[in-house]
Amino acid sequence: MTHDWQQQIHALHEELIRRDDPAAWVREADAVDASLLYPGFALRGPVFGVAVQEPAVGPEWRVLKPVVNGMPQMCRDSLNTYLWFRAKDDTDDPAVRRELLAAVHVLEREPVNEVEACGVRYRIVRGDEISRCDGKDRLEPPRPTDPEPAERTWERRAAHTPSPDLDLVLDPDPKDDGPMAGAVRAGLRGFAYRGVRFPADVRRESEEALRSHPQVVLLPVCFSVVERERTGWEPALALQATAHDARRVLYDAMGEMWPLLYRFDDDKKAVYEKAAEEFRALERADEARVAGRRFQVCRVERVLRMGPDGPETPRPSDVDEYGPMKIHPTLLDDGTVIHDD
Repeated sequence: MTHDWQQQIHALHEELIRRDDPAAWVREADAVDASLLYPGFALRGPVFGVAVQEPAVGPEWRVLKPVVNGMPQMCRDSLNTYLWFRAKDDTDDPAVRRELLAAVHVLEREPVNEVEACGVRYRIVRGDEISRCDGKDRLEPPRPTDPEPAERTWERRAAHTPSPDLDLVLDPDPKDDGPMAGAVRAGLRGFAYRGVRFPADVRRESEEALRSHPQVVLLPVCFSVVERERTGWEPALALQATAHDARRVLYDAMGEMWPLLYRFDDDKKAVYEKAAEEFRALERADEARVAGRRFQVCRVERVLRMGPDGPETPRPSDVDEYGPMKIHPTLLDDGTVIHDD
């Protein structure tokens, strides 16, 4: 660890003392315990989102769309939709609408990682998902101090907790972080894809990112449902903002979604419904087993790299399964919507 990072961690420690925040101290103790129980890191792969830099607000980059998608093109499509609806609903000025739609048209044709409209920069950004592990067979489960929703409902169609990413300032040097988070950032500055299981271009681009984007931002912790496969743990459901939301999507999947999606017969459906209700009855369980399958709710940390010009964009080796396309009807400068055949 460099002297500079040692100074930053000391400063974080002093800030923690100055704040005299008992809850922060408990979270810090949790983090220390986790580092001892789960000393390893398991790389889960890249995730993508959308960030925005708006000079009228400030020079900082902020998260516009959560950094949770598995492909860059999903984020381009999300940005396409955001800009199209801004042009349709948020302005009566034809010139503003025209500029927003020009960015939409670019996103419809090209797999770009940045567009600008009305003086605002929109960028597809790249992060990495990492889970702590104990070196054996277990990923880190939720911690007692991790956030929970205000109302812990199990209703199947209840709204999920909003992403903690939204409007987050991408600050590589936050002043209200604890010493353990500072130590993690320091340790991850040199993190790169290494080992023969990664293709040569993936390893090369990862090493290049250490130089082009040397600073590290830790995004808010999220929670995932993973399934134990022959080769290791694999994601089973989408990332969630809280551990309870992750438990609820697993409950929903076992009891309703998977039986419907995969057309289970009555016997198999009954097995999954029984497992779902047993899981729910435990309230805060982090593991479920059903029909020979094993699921775990685990904690997911995400790291995003920053350079002199802001957050890292997707790398050439990052994979898209499909390309740009027109998503919405034609919108004219005067606000008229033309539904194409």
